[in-house]
Amino acid sequence: MNILCVKCKGRKLCGRAICPITAKSEALFKVKELTEKDFFGSSPAPFVGHYGYPYVNVGILSPPIITEDAWEYDAPRHWAVSNYEIPQIVDYRSALINSRFKAQIKEKSSRFLELSQEIGMASKPVDVEINLKKKPFVRMDFSPEVAPMGPRGELKSAKATENPKIHAKVDKVVSDTDLKATDAILYLYKNEFDENFLSRMLSIGTLGLKKNRKLVPTRWSITACDDILGKNFINKIKDYQAANYQIYFGGYLGNYFLIMLFPEMWSYELFETYAPKASWNTSQEVQFTTDYEPYGGRKTYAENCIGGYYSNRVVITEKLANLKRQASVLSLRFITGEYSVPLGVWVVREATRKALSSKPIEFSSKELMLSYAKNLVKEKFNINTDQILKHSILLKSIKQQSKLTQFF
Repeated sequence: MNILCVKCKGRKLCGRAICPITAKSEALFKVKELTEKDFFGSSPAPFVGHYGYPYVNVGILSPPIITEDAWEYDAPRHWAVSNYEIPQIVDYRSALINSRFKAQIKEKSSRFLELSQEIGMASKPVDVEINLKKKPFVRMDFSPEVAPMGPRGELKSAKATENPKIHAKVDKVVSDTDLKATDAILYLYKNEFDENFLSRMLSIGTLGLKKNRKLVPTRWSITACDDILGKNFINKIKDYQAANYQIYFGGYLGNYFLIMLFPEMWSYELFETYAPKASWNTSQEVQFTTDYEPYGGRKTYAENCIGGYYSNRVVITEKLANLKRQASVLSLRFITGEYSVPLGVWVVREATRKALSSKPIEFSSKELMLSYAKNLVKEKFNINTDQILKHSILLKSIKQQSKLTQFF
């Protein structure tokens, strides 16, 4: 039992800007009266769970109404560009009923699966008629990887009440059963389909060689797409000249990034630092975790920073590719008490974009840049970076690495 929460009762004694319990309760209260066993809705996306793998729950996400703005219920890039706050995002996501059914990951066809795939491929939400076995169970699921979802129920029957609008380029990669999933994702990204759309395409088993196509849990497909795109950018930037000493700073929803570029060969390190009372850190102490990769890349999954590692990396490498520069990149993420409710790894991606859209500050030396970074973090978050950066593999590598100029 959390005694502090019992004493507080939503009065924010913990110091957080938003009480996660209150936010969750208010969102569910709004949607509870709208939940019925049978309804017509506009579905913006499917969802593939991971419990029970390889037998997984596949859900059709939809508000219990037909609405023209249903696309906003699953639009992370739009939320960030429009600077939506946590309560507004939670309201959208809590209204999505997860009407789900069981499927084996290599199942090739069923009427429910075909409908889910059409929704995942569609350029706009698909109007559907949903019949559940019983009234949906009202609850909210929060995760560090995927956006929140509202009530859920077991699907009895479902059908589209309109023809899905599928883009010609999407239809092209789905129809090409000799095209690898990686190539399909890169092709669609070059044609301005965002990461959110690509991850749902991969999750519903519509990409890749015919023999390899299968359902991929949504949380895995998100990281897989970020990893594929990131590696593609890394291959490009390794041919470019080194960047200057630069710092970028910015953030979104209580997630702030201080990103330092060093004029070295490509390498990358992420520190995720949780301020007291931030999401996942209820203590009074600063907590942090880190992952690193050298020029040759990682051989294992980033177990410490998990999906955030790849979401942060893909935006950084895209920025470097656009600048036609390579660098050793030290990325410091600061999660504050503003981020009281976990909303998914998309927050990392969009907060990084906001940071990298700021005007960079250039320095003539590593020492000046690190000194500036230390003072900035102390001023903004009252955190001493010395205790964090002494664990940096990237900084140790830069210090120890011999330069060609030393031999001339």
